[in-house]
Amino acid sequence: MVTCFPFSAKKLGVTVALFVGAAVIMGYAAHLSYVNVAPQQARTTDRDELVKERMRQKHGYGN
Repeated sequence: MVTCFPFSAKKLGVTVALFVGAAVIMGYAAHLSYVNVAPQQARTTDRDELVKERMRQKHGYGN
């Protein structure tokens, strides 16, 4: 890519630092998302079972 002006060392350093900082934040967010998958799946499964049980009691489904 051709630029219209030469980059200074300071600007290049700031650009690299911001890029690395954003990558670290995104990596941490991905880690938190991965760690919280199992509890979310467990809550969803429990909720589904509760709804199925209520439907069985109220309407006689799934006998």
